[in-house]
Amino acid sequence: MYRIKQYFSKYYAITSMTHEFKNIVYKAKVNQQNGLKNVLATVVFLEGSSYRKPGVRMLISENGSMVGAVSGGCVENEVKRRAQSVFRDDKPKIMTYDGRYRLGCEGLLYILIEPFYITDSFFKAFQTQLEYRNTFKIDSYFKKEDDVFGDFGTIIQFNDNSKFMFRETFKSQDSKTIQVFSQELKPSLRLLIIGGEHDAVKLCTIANSLGWEIDIITSIKDPKSLSDFPGAKSVTAQTPEIVDLKIDNETVVVLMTHNYVLDLKYLIKLEPLQPKYIGIIGSSKRRNQLQNELLNYVSELSEEFLETIHSPAGLHIGAITPEEIALSIVAEILAIVRRTEVMSLSVFANKTQKQK
Repeated sequence: MYRIKQYFSKYYAITSMTHEFKNIVYKAKVNQQNGLKNVLATVVFLEGSSYRKPGVRMLISENGSMVGAVSGGCVENEVKRRAQSVFRDDKPKIMTYDGRYRLGCEGLLYILIEPFYITDSFFKAFQTQLEYRNTFKIDSYFKKEDDVFGDFGTIIQFNDNSKFMFRETFKSQDSKTIQVFSQELKPSLRLLIIGGEHDAVKLCTIANSLGWEIDIITSIKDPKSLSDFPGAKSVTAQTPEIVDLKIDNETVVVLMTHNYVLDLKYLIKLEPLQPKYIGIIGSSKRRNQLQNELLNYVSELSEEFLETIHSPAGLHIGAITPEEIALSIVAEILAIVRRTEVMSLSVFANKTQKQK
């Protein structure tokens, strides 16, 4: 038995998929309550290139509905068709899908299809992990063969070393023929928006569509409610003097107060917390003023902290409307947290080809 870690873009593999997996678990729980069986399909290995990478998952329900995706949409129906034997016999299997002859993606996908049953103990432990924003590990056991049945399956391990399986009879095997796809899922990216105007609502909407956790801090003079920010996890009215900012390694911040003094006070509050990204709405002249004045309040201002400040926030994509500006900010955040040089994909493809 040996382990495989095909992370590709590592940040993508371990954060974005947390939200997808959460949706799968929650939907499976609802299906079970309605008397429906579930099957989980996981891409566990890839030879070549594909639209999506190992670690992506899709839930298939007994009534034919699906949650998640293992490709851009061309593979799903074939997975659904070949999952019928798993519904019928409760026996996991491996299937392959060769996109080189069908999709032009130049990739061969290995997909584990297994029965997926959510126990109450797992569901409770899973919700706790999400609440406390803990990293957890998933190991999927498989063979690199097509249309083969066997004692394959998935084990999920939480930070307290508790382990859960989705099929009672599954036992991990110590065999030279069994491979393991290992994956760590970090908490979903958390976006803290400080500001309560209409542009903050647009940013919240787009970030929510990506599965980010969003917390809003508005002015205490103009408090807002959760209904004003669809998709937000919390909305609170605070002042920089009394607010208790919770910043972890997967938190980014955007200041949208449209108030110079408030932005400065929040920057002073954020400095010791060292978030990986701080975006500020406003001109470059305003940014320079903020940084210069920040030196008067923070005696040992580090270069690392200054590098986290991005103002004007967003990428230069010709954004005009609040929705477009929000899109440019989200795009910049993705580029920063994934440590990716921003360029057109066509330029990137040409650059990669020349390096081969």
